[in-house]
Amino acid sequence: MADIPTASDPRTQPELVSQLTTDLATLVRQESELIRTEMTEKMQAAGRATGEVAAGGLLLAAALLVLLQALVIALSKIMDPVWASLIVGVGVAAVGAFLVRTGSRAMKPQNLSPDRSVRQLRKDAELVKGKRNGQVIG
Repeated sequence: MADIPTASDPRTQPELVSQLTTDLATLVRQESELIRTEMTEKMQAAGRATGEVAAGGLLLAAALLVLLQALVIALSKIMDPVWASLIVGVGVAAVGAFLVRTGSRAMKPQNLSPDRSVRQLRKDAELVKGKRNGQVIG
């Protein structure tokens, strides 16, 4: 942005207002570019993470099915296979419900907000407010 005018600044008041308007327009444009860039970065990271989670989840599901089958077979040695299957099924359903609940709590929209841009916009608003009041914020 332009330097703050001093008492010996030869610019007129309309020139200063024009310069302020230009500076504010530039600031808004730069801040919107920052927000756009930050959101693009976050969405790309979320996309990569989603792919990794999906692939890992698929492999874990396959492994879980094999292990659960082995557990049912092992329990069938000491009890009726129907009861063994029922016990394993209820146990897995309980664990699954717990994991869905805790995972849902962790996936909040606040985690995708552009934190740095919001902080910068607040600073810019304070700077503009200070200039409007004739103060210099350093």
